Amino acid sequence: MKAERSGKERAGKCEGCGCCGAAEGGEAHEEEETEGARWPVVVAAVLFFGLLAAGWCGVLPEGRSRAAAFVVPWALAGAGVARAAWKHLRRGVWLDENVLMLMASAGAFALGEAAEAAAVMVLYQVGEGLQDAAVGRSRRSIAALMDIRPDQATVLRGSEEVVVGVAEVGVGEWVVVRPGEKVPLDGIIVRGATAFDTSALTGESLPRDAGVGDEVLAGFVNQSGLVEVQVTAGFGESTASRILELVEHAEARKARTEKFITRFARVYTPVVVGAAVAVAVVPPLAGMAFGGGAAAWGGWAEWTRRALVFLVASCPCALVLSIPVAFFAGVGGASRKGVLVKGAAALEQLARTGTVVFDKTGTLTKGVFSVVAVHPQVVSADELLDLAAVAESHSTHPVAASIVRAHGGHIDEGRIGEVREEAGMGVRAIVDGHEIAIGNGRLMAAAGAEWHDCHQAGTAIHVARDGVYMGHVVVADVVKDDAAEAVRALRRMGVGRIVMLTGDAGKNGEAVGRELGIDEVRAELLPAQKAGELEALARQGREGTLAFVGDGINDAPALARADVGIAMGAMGSDAAMEAADVVLMDDQPSKVAAAVVLARKVMRLAKENVWLALGIKAVVMAAAVAGYPSLWLAVFADSGVALLCVANSLRALR
Repeated sequence: MKAERSGKERAGKCEGCGCCGAAEGGEAHEEEETEGARWPVVVAAVLFFGLLAAGWCGVLPEGRSRAAAFVVPWALAGAGVARAAWKHLRRGVWLDENVLMLMASAGAFALGEAAEAAAVMVLYQVGEGLQDAAVGRSRRSIAALMDIRPDQATVLRGSEEVVVGVAEVGVGEWVVVRPGEKVPLDGIIVRGATAFDTSALTGESLPRDAGVGDEVLAGFVNQSGLVEVQVTAGFGESTASRILELVEHAEARKARTEKFITRFARVYTPVVVGAAVAVAVVPPLAGMAFGGGAAAWGGWAEWTRRALVFLVASCPCALVLSIPVAFFAGVGGASRKGVLVKGAAALEQLARTGTVVFDKTGTLTKGVFSVVAVHPQVVSADELLDLAAVAESHSTHPVAASIVRAHGGHIDEGRIGEVREEAGMGVRAIVDGHEIAIGNGRLMAAAGAEWHDCHQAGTAIHVARDGVYMGHVVVADVVKDDAAEAVRALRRMGVGRIVMLTGDAGKNGEAVGRELGIDEVRAELLPAQKAGELEALARQGREGTLAFVGDGINDAPALARADVGIAMGAMGSDAAMEAADVVLMDDQPSKVAAAVVLARKVMRLAKENVWLALGIKAVVMAAAVAGYPSLWLAVFADSGVALLCVANSLRALR
């Protein structure tokens, strides 16, 4: 509820605008109306439209009684506006939209236009209500994301299952997750197998199969079998909690576009009030100065009327409301697709991306060793892989584990005799009565085997039997399935330069770079050197901003240095996610391009809102000075245009 409430406060009213009167810098706005206080506006609207219908039917008499009848809906609708204006006056904000509405409607009454005066206030309040409803749609989308973590968990304590709050579950405890239930906390499956719906976190629609030893995250939905999960992260440290925190504070950083609108509104409001005063007094005074009196130029009443229409049409509400809504909707739309953006500033930087720098391991590649080739020398490929897997079956090294996985078959422990680790070189093992040496070239030399190097990218694991070279197995980090498409998509959208930084060997880095079509590869870098290389890239002449994509603790300095840091969230480190501006929850490189596309869409919508609002207002304001539009059209230029801009902004949710 805390996240939903803060999101409501951010989205429901514009932040730091001259229109609403809050201090620039993010002071939270008080809500002007509670649910129980909206009934006067409803009553006012019913009365107003009822009176209009009565007037059109000839039932409502002309004259003072007609004017008095319209005072009632005007007062009911205007009470909230008057209270808001008074609060803002006490804060030192003398000119805002509430003051504009009061001035315009009071002036209309003074001119004898009671129906138009009531229309200004009633339609303005109805428009505000519709805007709140439109913004509420984006809040509900964010709230749906918030509902990713269950409140309770079923914990195995002793021989019993106990239902407790998720905050009471300790690290190391086992929780039971039945079909249809959500995983309450991050953990590892210790019993059972099932398929999980991960869409709430990753945006991926396909279910993910998982069994014993696989990691699961809070918010995953169990689709089939019962599983028991050992908790690895407490309540505040779970993936779901980090997501909620990211989204809750997503609007904390304001984009330059929003700040521009804030500054614009603070200058714009007093300027248009001054212009309205000039419209009201200059023409009549000019008539008096040049002879013929004020009436010769239209008279005081006519120019005052035009000034009032000008005032109502000029209200900046559409600008100061719709721009923040566009960014808020963009953050919400991205979250629904598994892209968490830490605020509007990151969206604006993403939209201007001109250079993308990728880390390799865990970002463009899976970060898990796999056997990519088997090169036998004396025996067959299957026999070579069998020897290697049996000899390595007792090792916990990641390379050994990859060879055992590639073997895939049953390993007979009876074939294995003594096993001895050779530090920095490999393993010696007795297999089927023969001494098997498996490791690097130094181990081959020590075993007396005549070996040869492998020119294929990856790590060569050499195998010798009784001093005779059997061949080698090539183990490498495999490129992610969508990595090549990610690079192509970035090129299609005009990203001018794509670079890869890696701490891996140059041969391996160059091979991945060639496979993916990356412009430049810089390898064998320490964490501090990555940040230094990024600094050098930032100093070089380039168009647009520089984005860095990484996943590990060693990438945190580079993520913090980049204009936009993008972290892999599903398997990435906490340090990387903390330093990043954007988090990809499913670790797919292709989501980088998707995030850039969405950011550009949000910026386009924001600019469309600015031009739409300014364009319509300019036309109506000019027509008001010329004497054409009525207050009805002016009300549309204010509340109606604001609604159009908000509706346009909400397209970002899709």
